[in-house]
Amino acid sequence: MSLLMSEAVLHSCLCKSSILKQSRKYSSGNVGNGNHESVYLDKHGKWRTFDTKKLSRKKGGSLRGRGWKYGSGFVDGIFPVLSPEAQQILKFVLREMDVNKVCALLDTLPPTHSLWDDLIDVSVQLRLNKRWDPIISVCEWILYKSSFRPDVMCYNLLIDAFGQKSQHKKAESIYLQLLESHCVPTEDTYALLLKAYCVSGLLEKAEAAFTEMQKNGISPGVVVYNAYIDGLLKARKSQKALEIFQRMKNSRCQPSTDTYTMIINLYGKANQSFMALKIFHEMRSEKCKPNICTYTALINAFAREGLCEKAEEVFEEMQEAGHEPDVYAYNALMEAYSRAGFPYGSSEIFSLMQHMGCEPDRASYNILVDAYGRAGLHEDAEAVFEEIQRQGMAPTMKSHMLLLSAYSKSGNISKCEEIMSQMHKSGLKPDTFALNSMLNAYGRTGQFEKMEDVLKTMENGSYEVDISTYNILINIYGKAGYLSRMEELFHSIPDKHLKADVVTWTSRIGAYSRKKQYQKCLEIFEEMVDAACYPDGGTAKVLLSACSDDEQIEQVTTIIRTIHKDAKTVFNL
Repeated sequence: MSLLMSEAVLHSCLCKSSILKQSRKYSSGNVGNGNHESVYLDKHGKWRTFDTKKLSRKKGGSLRGRGWKYGSGFVDGIFPVLSPEAQQILKFVLREMDVNKVCALLDTLPPTHSLWDDLIDVSVQLRLNKRWDPIISVCEWILYKSSFRPDVMCYNLLIDAFGQKSQHKKAESIYLQLLESHCVPTEDTYALLLKAYCVSGLLEKAEAAFTEMQKNGISPGVVVYNAYIDGLLKARKSQKALEIFQRMKNSRCQPSTDTYTMIINLYGKANQSFMALKIFHEMRSEKCKPNICTYTALINAFAREGLCEKAEEVFEEMQEAGHEPDVYAYNALMEAYSRAGFPYGSSEIFSLMQHMGCEPDRASYNILVDAYGRAGLHEDAEAVFEEIQRQGMAPTMKSHMLLLSAYSKSGNISKCEEIMSQMHKSGLKPDTFALNSMLNAYGRTGQFEKMEDVLKTMENGSYEVDISTYNILINIYGKAGYLSRMEELFHSIPDKHLKADVVTWTSRIGAYSRKKQYQKCLEIFEEMVDAACYPDGGTAKVLLSACSDDEQIEQVTTIIRTIHKDAKTVFNL
């Protein structure tokens, strides 16, 4: 639709406003009952009623200054109801990429209270759909080109949009304009600004904003703390997130369900399911009710460590609490069986999900591919991969990666190369994980020249070499007895701005352990501890395999016990 046609449609809508006031419909699916009540489908798929009078579109109604809250929809969880005019504006700004054309269209509309409400409705709807650029176009037009005086909601929407795009300087600029316009910042304003700084890794600025908020007489509540923690987690600053969580409790600000869910997720991703469970129990003791996201986070925590019995217990407890499992909960349970090495357990959960009327998503199929691949059932993995396509879903990069990994572990080079070729034909650019899988496949079959060629491609190309790349190479060369090449690769790691992890050190020790070079193993072990890398069960195993007599076994046992006694957990509370 051209700009002139869009203007004509909008003006036509405006001319009919008197009729629309009497016959205005709400969102699609809402049905009025004649008593100022309508129904809507909530996020859980249940029909609920609301009083349309609560959605006042008059000046001073719920849409101006107080209707939108950070992290939610409108008052009482009711999302914006778009008028016909607002729907036309929404369609136009979603389709039109040229900011000047958006501004030109908005310039033609009469600056009425109804237009203001429509623009804010549209901006909030765009936010729900995570369309940040159109939000910026609309709100910047209000700010710089319209005759409207922006309120705190408009500024907050802009701060949020720029923060989501990691443009912290622009978010900060909007905050300063808010202050200059003598508009009073709210708790939401600081929550959004904090998150913008955190996502950009500017922790000092985030802390300064937190302090400024308190100086301005706003006591940080759960909204601010949750935004702070969420931003830190997105920036992968887990330790700092835990510090803020502790500060929140120390300041007697009661954590919410969302707070506890984020912390459970944090520990789950760190493979510390025991800590995730501890936080879950703490949540219960504080009379904070877990929701389905909380239970799913805890299931995921156990799933990552392959603790399928524990995951199943939480899954059952979730159902007893009245929560019907969704696709994310089923996927988490499938993952638990996959990690535990029970592919048919994953398959049973997949079938149960379908039987219960829960439609599997692409992730469900990917987990099943991975489950079969981990167990060496390559034909089953490929059958599931093909089923993804039969279901009308285009296999993603991850789908290809999981199948590639399955064949890589079996050393089926021709199949790996066929999958790589298929990825290229599909327009998918192989990522680091894919090339690591090829390194592993070539290394397992002793094709070291091809392995080195892949490494050169990674180092000289646009691919990000990670520590897993070097772990694969060090392990393969160590097992093959090429110790000089292994040491060369190990000592090149700092030059790549990477840090050796427990797998790197253990693989290096393992190479000398196979040759029963006990003293060399101890020397490397001491280097490992000095580098603040603590051993795991694999490290103890390779050290013990280097021992030749009972005295050495006793010495290693004593060392390992001492180290683990003094070792700290990954996160300190």
